[in-house]
Amino acid sequence: MRFETKIAIAIRADLPVWRKLNVTAFLASSIAGADRELIGEPYEDGSGVRSLAMFRQPVLVFAGSAEDLARAHGRMRERGLPLALYTEEMFATGHDEANRAAVKAVKTEELKLVGLALHADRKDVDKVVKGMSLHP
Repeated sequence: MRFETKIAIAIRADLPVWRKLNVTAFLASSIAGADRELIGEPYEDGSGVRSLAMFRQPVLVFAGSAEDLARAHGRMRERGLPLALYTEEMFATGHDEANRAAVKAVKTEELKLVGLALHADRKDVDKVVKGMSLHP
């Protein structure tokens, strides 16, 4: 099945693996929280045991440099696309309120981005992540 939209997460390639996974999880939650229609129906196995619902479409995870993320962030803003971000400063916090305060304390052009996420039209997503490759 081909979807008209894409969900993409871009992670800074030089992070330790555990941080990449953590940032990916946080960014995926922002996409799910922004559009409940992206979530399918709950699962049920052959024995009738139910599991939680997940995204209805694939999530593509890309890797890039700090410069790649800054460029993608600019492209998202230029196109007026809703975006989610994760910054280096957020690694030092322990909860949502502190995360938001850490982001608010830094001007846009000075953000130390470690991850971005977006859900948009396929063509727009392709333009935003241009130059990055799928995470290995």
